[in-house]
Amino acid sequence: MIAPDFFARPSSEVAADLIGVTMLFNGAGGAIVETEAYHGQDPASHSYRGRTPRNGAMFGPPGHVYVYRSYGIHWCLNFVCLPGSAVLIRALQPDVDLEAMRERRGEVALRLLCSGPGRLTEALGITGAHDGLSLFEPPFALHPRTAEVMLEIGTRIGITKAVDENLRFGAKASPFLSKKFPATV
Repeated sequence: MIAPDFFARPSSEVAADLIGVTMLFNGAGGAIVETEAYHGQDPASHSYRGRTPRNGAMFGPPGHVYVYRSYGIHWCLNFVCLPGSAVLIRALQPDVDLEAMRERRGEVALRLLCSGPGRLTEALGITGAHDGLSLFEPPFALHPRTAEVMLEIGTRIGITKAVDENLRFGAKASPFLSKKFPATV
């Protein structure tokens, strides 16, 4: 079982260790295949300028969620780590209760069902109403990896600050990533 102290670490460590962990929301979900880490000294982080009503959950206890709306369109799910840091959940490999996820997202290709933060939250039914909830109580459930995973590491997507930091983590060659990692030489 994943314990709350799993999240009481630097977000980059948590982000890497979340790859392969199964996340369920109201019984639907799958293995996490892509994450991005954000920390308090990171100019790309919502917590960089301090606590606000919007980012308050990022300063709460580790193992809770920070949910925000991106560009006024999509909800994004983050797992809170140390104060002011969090991990954005970018993609899942949808495995559990595909019917419920497809009901919310429509008849899209399986690889696109939870590929990207907005698609993921839409498929699972996560909204701002869930901001601040514990990952250790329903409607959330986390299950540890059942096997080792090969990681890919690269720069984050869709940001304009601290763009060169290698804080994006993914399951190597997963077809469920929101965007492929650049080929390495």
